[in-house]
Amino acid sequence: MAIEITGRTNSPTHIKTPPKASVEGEKKVAVTTTPEKDDVVALTTTTQEIKRAFGSSSASSVDIDRVNSIKKALADGSYQIDAEKVAKKLIDFEKLMP
Repeated sequence: MAIEITGRTNSPTHIKTPPKASVEGEKKVAVTTTPEKDDVVALTTTTQEIKRAFGSSSASSVDIDRVNSIKKALADGSYQIDAEKVAKKLIDFEKLMP
């Protein structure tokens, strides 16, 4: 038994996509290619700054005793949060943003 569908003339529809919009102010800085591969890596200045920030942090700058005391205070419910201080720090941080 064959099923025949009539009245349909749908053919694949080709949709043109607009070119990718670039971010304003974005600059491609470091481009690296290798002769064996066709891969290209391009890092923006923002990406390079983030990479430097993560690379410069060291585990020795963490006060393990302080971290453990805060963990303990959080676990037993004795840790006090100063909402005004948190709000002030958030506002100060927002002022730093462009």
